[in-house]
Amino acid sequence: MAEGKGARAATIFDVARLAGVSHQTVSRVLNDMPNVKPATRTRVEQAIAQLRYSPSPAARALVTRRTRTIGLVTPGTLDYGPTSIATSFNFAARAARYNVDAVSTPDNDVAAVRTAVEGLLRQRVDALVLIVVDIEVLQSIQGLQVGVPLVAAAATSRPHPLLVSIDQYRGARAATRHLIESGYERILHVAGASRAPDALERVRGWRDEMAAALREVVEPEVGDWSAESGYRIVQDLDVRPGDGLFIANDHMSIGALSALRARGLRVPEDVGVVGFDDLPESPYLLPPLTTVRQDFAALGALMMQKVLVLADEPDRVTEDTPIPTRLVLRESTRPR
Repeated sequence: MAEGKGARAATIFDVARLAGVSHQTVSRVLNDMPNVKPATRTRVEQAIAQLRYSPSPAARALVTRRTRTIGLVTPGTLDYGPTSIATSFNFAARAARYNVDAVSTPDNDVAAVRTAVEGLLRQRVDALVLIVVDIEVLQSIQGLQVGVPLVAAAATSRPHPLLVSIDQYRGARAATRHLIESGYERILHVAGASRAPDALERVRGWRDEMAAALREVVEPEVGDWSAESGYRIVQDLDVRPGDGLFIANDHMSIGALSALRARGLRVPEDVGVVGFDDLPESPYLLPPLTTVRQDFAALGALMMQKVLVLADEPDRVTEDTPIPTRLVLRESTRPR
């Protein structure tokens, strides 16, 4: 097809004429359907390449009844965890040749999430994926019947067929155990947002590890994931030489390290600090931060794989094992 200003795009009928076949045959080749002779398939593919033909998503949807688009509902936050999950899922969807139509909603607004879901369904998405950072939103979506595959990324103590997650609970236990084994006496916890499923699972892991070690439990202080809240809490916290701090994420750990330095407490000699997330900046803090690394790329791939399984086998019920975390040892804790 000639190119240049004003040249029209090739159509399926142009491809059919050049290949010497019907437009129905071209459609079968485009959708990788059987009953096309290899020689015919080759002629059609050559004609597509020569004409630089690209079928529109709308045209393909009419044939397959699929739009190859996934609706993604994300919380309206810039926090590292949810944004990393969204990015990783987008990469996984693109690798599977799906488009992603993303909508952001307020973190804890159940009605807004439902409105976003309804809007995406009106656009005929093939599946819905939600990143959940609020326990009430999580409870509300578990009973949704939407007519397409539905997958949510959220931590929970109770497995559920629509949920996938990273193992916050065992990551928190590993962080707490490391502080105990490193010789710190009291292990204090600065928790994340009170309604966040990840924060609740990290608190549960910390409590259970403390109970297993027969250690005194001091009720955790609650932050909001920000460095400012970490600084403010630790500035006023009853923390003494010999204590260990398990901080619910690395951003709050940044604030905590600054507060300890301002109070004249040395890390790790006086106080040990363990974070959660393993931010790109964490190895370059002063001191470099011991933390729990989450595999967001693996979570994104698992979310996409679950979508594909549900699309092919809508009645299949599976409960996925949470993706393990890894404790990354650096200089904010004593060597064991």
